[in-house]
Amino acid sequence: MPRTCTLAIDVGGTFTDITFADAATGATWIAKTPSTPEDLSAGFITAVRKVLSLAGRGPADVLRVFHGTTTATNAILEGKTPPTALVTTAGFKYVLEIGRHDIPRHGNLYGWSKPVRPITPDRVFEVTERLDADGSVLTRFDEEEARAVARQLAQLGIPSVAVVFLHAYANPAHEQRMQALLAEEYPGVLVSLSSEVLPQFREFERSMATALNASVMPPVSRYVGVLRDALDAEGVEAPLLIMKSDGGVTSAATCMRQPVQTVLSGPAAGVVGAVSVGASAGFGDIISIDVGGTSADICLIRDRRPEITKDGMIGPFPMKLPIVDIHTIGAGGGSIASVTSGGRLTVGPRSAGAEPGPVCYRRGGLEPTVTDAHLVLGRIPAALLGGELPLDVPAARAAIDGRIGRPLHLSLEEAAAGIVEIIDNAMARAIRTVSVGRGHDPRRFALVAFGGAGPLHACRLAELLDIPTVIVPARPGVLSTWGLLDTDIRTSFVRTVGTAHRRVADGAAAVPALEATWLELETQARVWLASEQVPREQMRFERAADLRYEHQSFELTCPLGEGPLTTERLRELVSTFHAEHRRLYTYDLPNAPIELVTLRVTAIGTLPKRTSLAPAGSENVVRAESLAASDETKAETVRGSAVRAGSRQVYFRGRGFIDTPIYQRDALPPGTSVDGPAIIEQSDSTPLVAPGFRARVDDASNLLLERL
Repeated sequence: MPRTCTLAIDVGGTFTDITFADAATGATWIAKTPSTPEDLSAGFITAVRKVLSLAGRGPADVLRVFHGTTTATNAILEGKTPPTALVTTAGFKYVLEIGRHDIPRHGNLYGWSKPVRPITPDRVFEVTERLDADGSVLTRFDEEEARAVARQLAQLGIPSVAVVFLHAYANPAHEQRMQALLAEEYPGVLVSLSSEVLPQFREFERSMATALNASVMPPVSRYVGVLRDALDAEGVEAPLLIMKSDGGVTSAATCMRQPVQTVLSGPAAGVVGAVSVGASAGFGDIISIDVGGTSADICLIRDRRPEITKDGMIGPFPMKLPIVDIHTIGAGGGSIASVTSGGRLTVGPRSAGAEPGPVCYRRGGLEPTVTDAHLVLGRIPAALLGGELPLDVPAARAAIDGRIGRPLHLSLEEAAAGIVEIIDNAMARAIRTVSVGRGHDPRRFALVAFGGAGPLHACRLAELLDIPTVIVPARPGVLSTWGLLDTDIRTSFVRTVGTAHRRVADGAAAVPALEATWLELETQARVWLASEQVPREQMRFERAADLRYEHQSFELTCPLGEGPLTTERLRELVSTFHAEHRRLYTYDLPNAPIELVTLRVTAIGTLPKRTSLAPAGSENVVRAESLAASDETKAETVRGSAVRAGSRQVYFRGRGFIDTPIYQRDALPPGTSVDGPAIIEQSDSTPLVAPGFRARVDDASNLLLERL
């Protein structure tokens, strides 16, 4: 019998989410388990066992395993990377330290401290060699000096090495020879070459990307290896595909070679899922907000295409690799509320995480969190995960009253409402950053709110930003796993253009050389896709180019699509550049010379997609008893109306406590409308319908929240 099932696991800071989907029947099972920060692989395997048990399936039924991971991110942000060395061109020892001589926009010239680099100068080693910008050898590669460096690294026992030679993007021969010498003198060392990680110009950014890649190779290789061994031990022999920061997936082997590409693995999966949800509801322009236990991830999406940036950041470090343009803030259910010495209430960015978690989780947490505030306000039930996680209401009340209310002379409810209001405004500011701050009006977008906590904050965010429509997916708490099921195998190949062919003013003269380079990149892309086991008929290639006006120090990436370059298509590319420059900076220079600096090819291996978003309440959604509401709780419903499953007192801003009806999400079929105030309970999240809002279930079982 052919295997038709896929597993998708997203490991977050608080919970590990998993979806098991059977493509043959359309049946879907979901589960959430607590993450295990000390050993994330333990929570991963626990989730796999749980969902297979719920589905009544065996490991042999699994065709593919998709995974979103935060291993690389955590290692970089927490500074928990092993010692790493850098081998570079003689005279360029301090390229990482010098950087760009800039500070963050919000930085204080007198109070800002330069972040410690991932590789400090005492671990930087120089080798005599030199190439020019077109790849020609100016100074011969010194074999003896390079071999001596390799021996010194072996003596020091440094487990990972970054190799970054000047202009190696134009000619990788010297870097490849250094790698060979390291293999001879230091067997087993992990080596990261800049000509593979980021083969384009700008030494600082290329060095930083390669250094970060080398620094996370040991922990990511170890983690992925443990996962592979654990899956094999469970009998799951299906390929393991890891989510990348650009919204595609790659094999475990590629991930271990270039782990820096996974720094936004989990959030990128959520964005892919949000695009599908928006499309199913008829919206192409959306703002996604994924609110989990630790953070809120926000992304602006136009015409169903997430913005991809090559000027992102991972913590304090610039990231030139293509990544989904996600803005992350420390605002989630586990964000800790506290009172400063000056008597000011603050919430986040510190988080209680999975351990100890919020006070109400009964795991030793003492500091009140946003989740505790929601519990005190009646917005979440006294037990989460379908009853699997009972919450301690008295403990949450005592923590908020003792640490927030009494110090600020506020009532318990005022203190809890203040915590929620602060976190709501922090999220609203972040949404303005990705919209208004970049020339977009948030009122022209729909808001897709997901994650375990996203639907609790959706209505208030719509009020603060005047957003007309909020979309809450059928399964908001596990949408990132659905995004994993909707993605393709993907990676990018880039090449900086030689100085002789950068000017595009003469058009036809530049076409042959540019087309030849693009064809070389497509050949590399085709070989890579074949190594990822992608059949030829499922391969796609998208071209793009980085252009700038002559003498500018930055570029804009413009798409070219598929197919060979012609003089006419080059003119169209130039027109696209002018238009994009005008959109971003309000002007263009139609008579100025233009340089085409970098060529890009995105390799895509299309994978089968889910036929639907597995809507809640439909017959093809199968869940175990532990995740479903009881028969007594599931009230009878008819199309266009809903019957209460109960009620409780819920606190709303400016209104106090209101007796609020409760509905079960699985009992709301398409066409049902519910006017606020209302609470809609489901195993993976708790959508809140505020007073003045109406919730309507569309044909894809999304919950559309709109103001009355």
